[in-house]
Parts: sequence; C-alpha cells; structure tokens
Amino acid sequence: MTPKHIFSALHNSLTAVLIVAFLQMPIAAMNTAVAAEVAAQPASDKVYRIATRHAPPFSVQTEQGWQGITIELVKRVADAKQHQIEFVDMSIDEMLDATQSHQVAAAAAALTITADREKRLDFTHPYLTSGLGIAVPQSEQVSIMAAVKRFVSGDFLQAVGALLLVLSVIGILLWLAERRHNSQFSEQPMRGIGAGLWWSAVTMTTVGYGDKAPQTTSGRIIALIWMFASIIIISGFTAAIATSLTVNQLGQSINSLDDLYNKRVITVAESTSDQLLQEKLIRHRTVATIEEALAALADGKAAAVVYDLPILQYMVANEFNEELRVLPNILVRQDYGIALPPGAQERETINQEILKVINEPEWNKVLEGYLGRN
Repeated sequence: MTPKHIFSALHNSLTAVLIVAFLQMPIAAMNTAVAAEVAAQPASDKVYRIATRHAPPFSVQTEQGWQGITIELVKRVADAKQHQIEFVDMSIDEMLDATQSHQVAAAAAALTITADREKRLDFTHPYLTSGLGIAVPQSEQVSIMAAVKRFVSGDFLQAVGALLLVLSVIGILLWLAERRHNSQFSEQPMRGIGAGLWWSAVTMTTVGYGDKAPQTTSGRIIALIWMFASIIIISGFTAAIATSLTVNQLGQSINSLDDLYNKRVITVAESTSDQLLQEKLIRHRTVATIEEALAALADGKAAAVVYDLPILQYMVANEFNEELRVLPNILVRQDYGIALPPGAQERETINQEILKVINEPEWNKVLEGYLGRN
C-alpha cells in the first residue's frame, strides 16, 4: 500500500469518527438535561415506612394523625431530605424486629438507647436526654380528697356491706337463742331482730350500753364468740381506714430513690424502671400501662410511681394535674434516639439533619409544648 493510500484511509476513518461524535452530541445533551431534571425532583417516589406506637408525649395517635416529640422530629428530617414517609403502628417488640430485618426504614417512639438494643440496631444521635422520674401525690389537701374518694369506692362499700351482713347474722342468731327466755328480745320478728342487731352493734364497738344482755347459755356463748371476733374485725377495719387516710401522705417524704424503700411503689411491667427497681431491691407492684399506674396513685393506692420522666411530666400535666406532681430529680439518665436498620447508609445524613433540628430555637418550643417549662 502506497503512502497515498495510507493517508486516504486515515482521512476516511477520522472523518467517520467525527461524524459519529457529532451525531452523539444531542443525545448526550439530552441525557444531561434529563439527569439534571431528575436531580431537581425529590430523591424518589419511594414511601419510607416508619414504625411507631402510642407513647405520649413522644408519639401520640390522634384523629388528625400521629403527633408527638419524636413524630415532629421525623417529619422535619423527612422534609429536609425530601422523603415521603408513612407511620405504621406496632408494638415495641414488633418495632425492633421490623427495624432489624429492614422491613421498615426506622423505628420512632419513646425508644431509649441501650446496650442491648445497640447490639441489634443502629441509633441516631440522641434528640432528648432525660431519665427515670418519680410521681407522687400533689399536696396534703388533694391527698385528703383522694382518701375521701376511696370511701365511696367499690372496695370500701363492699367492706361496709360485709360488716352489716355479719352484724345481721349475729343479731338474728342471738334473737333465736333469747326470744323465748328473755323479754329484752321480743318474740315478734321485727322488734326482736332489731334488738339483736342493736346488741351486736354496740358490742362490736365495745360501747356496751347494758340495756340488753343474753341470759340463756346458747345466747351467752354467741355473745362470747362475738366479743372476741369484734376485736379482730374492728382492728382490721380501723387499719383499713387509717391506710386510706395516710398512704398518700407518704408521698410527701419521697425525694429520691432511697426514699422508696418500705413505700408502696408502682411501675409498668417489663420497663426500664421495673428493671431498676429490681436491681435496687425495692419492692414494687407492676401494672400494664402508665395510665393504670397513675390512676392507682391518684386513688391513694400507692405512694409513688416510677417511670420515664418525660412521660410522667406529660401524663400528669394533661390528666392528673390536680392530684399528682412529678419530682424534678432524674434517677437514671436515659437518651432517646431513632432506631435504624443495621448498617443504615443514611445514618450520617440523618444525624446531620437531627442536629440541625434540635439546635433550632423552634425545637425548644416543641419540647415546652409537650413537657412544659422545666
């Protein structure tokens, strides 16, 4: 091949390459424009499922949808990242399991960051640092009112009814034994049984007017048994009334965890506070919900309730403001965070957005709205 032929071939090849490159330029420009348009749109149309549960004030299910401290934080982070989110109601165990298995994008409620949970999940930076707290009766005046309420409760009325029944039985037995041998107990049922009831009542109260007394052997045996039984009954009844009047006053001497020994303490079963009380060997009773625990405290059935401080503050402020108060002391520090699936790629960017939100002045207003001024 001559040099002329070689030059001609190279010229033709170069011309072909230039033509192809020229034709590709509009396509490349179009792809660039499309890419820019996509970048300008939200990250994706994907809806991120967020597991949550009803745990005021962190997550509250209302007719208008989910609200609360944690819910507000998640919404603000999602808006900043242009993510669409959907809240899914689950139990605490379901939340953790679904997050660990990547079935949901995150778990957001009253979740404390613990060593055991950190082994299973990733957590964001804490958005709230608080701890366990103690709720006690409000004041002496309110405590007396709570005790008065107990006198019209079902338990108290049942006790009074049982006492009247016993008085009636003893009165009838004594009348049956005395009616034919003692003029003080008329054979006429209405008058005779009435006299028997009167005698059993004054004997039980140790007043003993002496206007009526059994004369038969069987009547005196009944009287002797009733005298000893009355001592036991009156002692138990007096103790019950004293407990009703004083159990709430025990809360006035509670200022720290050490004051809970030998007090009637209630908490929620299988909670962090339940574990703490067990570790400290503080005797306590557990219930299913914090609402049940606080209701028992307001009714005078306990001296204190131990639970998460933010939840106690919210519940007392909104439902038990006149009956209860929350001590300002923090028993054990707790950090609240959002749980993410293990190895979550967006953890760093989420943390950055969380730090931006919680350092804004508006965030303090959100906390005050749910927890009040501390």
